[in-house]
Amino acid sequence: MTTAEPSLALAPLRQARERFLTGRPLPDGVPDDVVAAWRRARFFGVRPDLDGPVRESAHPADSPLLDAARPALTRIAPALDAGRTALVLTDDRLRVLWSTGSAPGDETCADLSEREVGHNSAALALRIRGRAEVHGPEHFLDVWQDVSAVSVPVLSPQTGQVLGTVTVARALGAGCRPHPGAALAEAAAGAVEAELRARARTAERTLLDAYERAVRGRERAVVALDGRNRLISDAAAALASPQVLEALERGARAWGRGSGEAYDVALPDDAGCTAEITAVRHEGRAVGLVAVLAPRPVAPVQSAPGPAGALVGGSVPWRHAVARAAELFRTPGPVLVTGERGTGKTALALELLDGTDPLVVDAAESPELGLRDGAWDDGRPVLLRHTERLSQPDVAALNSLLEGRPDARLVATHTPGTSPGPCLQRLLDTLGARSVTLPALRERREDIKELLPVLTPGPRPGSPPLTWTLDALRALEQHPWPGNVTELAHLVRALAGRRRVFGPVRRGELPDPVREGPAGRTLSPMELAERAAILEALRRHGGNKARAAAALGIARATLYRKLREYRDAGPERP
Repeated sequence: MTTAEPSLALAPLRQARERFLTGRPLPDGVPDDVVAAWRRARFFGVRPDLDGPVRESAHPADSPLLDAARPALTRIAPALDAGRTALVLTDDRLRVLWSTGSAPGDETCADLSEREVGHNSAALALRIRGRAEVHGPEHFLDVWQDVSAVSVPVLSPQTGQVLGTVTVARALGAGCRPHPGAALAEAAAGAVEAELRARARTAERTLLDAYERAVRGRERAVVALDGRNRLISDAAAALASPQVLEALERGARAWGRGSGEAYDVALPDDAGCTAEITAVRHEGRAVGLVAVLAPRPVAPVQSAPGPAGALVGGSVPWRHAVARAAELFRTPGPVLVTGERGTGKTALALELLDGTDPLVVDAAESPELGLRDGAWDDGRPVLLRHTERLSQPDVAALNSLLEGRPDARLVATHTPGTSPGPCLQRLLDTLGARSVTLPALRERREDIKELLPVLTPGPRPGSPPLTWTLDALRALEQHPWPGNVTELAHLVRALAGRRRVFGPVRRGELPDPVREGPAGRTLSPMELAERAAILEALRRHGGNKARAAAALGIARATLYRKLREYRDAGPERP
């Protein structure tokens, strides 16, 4: 029964309770919610003649609620009539964390859940998320027949979730509604919530201090989280994928719920980085974590030097792709290398196939490849370029060959574009189990500085090597490069061939589209990472946005919104 309901004469209610306990029909006029509460207690097996204390449930070893509430409740306790009134604090599972004063039956119960003691004001307040009163015979237990109690929930200032309850209980008196201690219970709950807000601000300050100490003014990749707040350095934003940040968020929330001991935070297998994690503690309790990220070491590829630029680059997307490709090439079976035009699919394949004398065939150059018979009889691997240009008979032949020889040494390159037909889609699905997607150059801008010396032709006799001003480098890094590494190589070779001046290349010497820079805003590292994930999902599902959204775990409307945002950002658009 809540405070909004009219007062009820308790004598008839006592008679109704006795009839309920003895299995006799109830009289009219008994509130439905009280009868429902009695029935739940009977279903849970609660004995009305409770004999001895309720079994104590395990209390949390570290209770932020109790830590915050104790000072506030201790200040309020002197206002109690200690001989007739009790003040009780429970957590969100209705375990009694703290109590003072005295009321009939209050020494009996250390757990106020309905499963243990039946109907009471704390359980009701937790259920309705508001102030609740329970008086005398409304209770199920015999020991509380002369008790009047009012409870108020304590809400989290950050999330609004119920953290526990504050209860004022006293001996039953005449005119029990409204409860004489209602104002005191409201004030106590308000004081506890105010203390929680103050401590939250202090804990946030502790997290910020820990973050600033970890960064120490340097370009370190640092993330600090507490389950609600997230601080990320620029270096960390470029290194950590959304999946890595989500894993760290889960770890921070687990630490906040736990006893303050360290938990393992498992990063995704394809994270591309490692994390050195330290707990952030406030008043002896873990309130968050600081993670210092570092690129995951990539096993070196043991091969002789190959085509220029094939393995050059230190960015996380490129290192991850190269490591994945090297792993696939070391084991038998076909490999599919996908990516936009000019990303270096063939160059990477030749680099990793170096020393094997592969048979290179190009579907874009020959209408009929003749792969039907004996393609793998001599043991040489086959590098098949431009699978998207295969004729229908060749696609059917490859599907048949791979069914009979699933370990065939085939490396196929594919540039996604128009939706493939069913026969080609079957081939791509077969090869997709062992595939690697190369990132576009705009997704690995930091590699441009490393690529330039490799792509630049050797200087003419007596001429210095080609160098670049910082302004020119900035223009190259801002350009979207729709033709990727191939387009960059053409620009560098053309510039080196026609240049007649000495000194570093200036921005003014670059072609107009590169010199003027892209229109619209520049995407942040986090947006670039998210955009790359969306693009890859779209490629894998042939441009089907519904399937891509399902694979990413987002709503289709969210995917459309993201695509519009990236389209509005200028040339860097899906």
